[in-house]
Amino acid sequence: MSNVYDKANELSSELRNSEDFQNLKDLHEQVESDEVAKRMLDNFRSLQLELQQKQMQGEQPSEEEITQAQQQFEMVQQHEVISKLMEVEQQMSTTISELNKIITEPLEELYGSPEDQEGGQ
Repeated sequence: MSNVYDKANELSSELRNSEDFQNLKDLHEQVESDEVAKRMLDNFRSLQLELQQKQMQGEQPSEEEITQAQQQFEMVQQHEVISKLMEVEQQMSTTISELNKIITEPLEELYGSPEDQEGGQ
């Protein structure tokens, strides 16, 4: 089984050394070193987390909270570095989702995908 872990560590290393990850790391460092940008992004992510937690608890966000979230999103989108960071984060998330799909393919072949099971299989 160690071969599987070796391959996982190799994949981790490849990902860490990829141009996409290096770009993400550079953008993250730029935001972290800019006090205003960091505060803007932290506030946005904090509000985003609060709204997600409410939804997970079955509560609907108020109109005011939704408006506030939209305003903060528009504000962070106007900041060039934050906007680029969020774009690259999304790309990295997509890559990791695709890798996860490839990795879990043997289990899906064996048990079927969650979508198959929801469909009555």
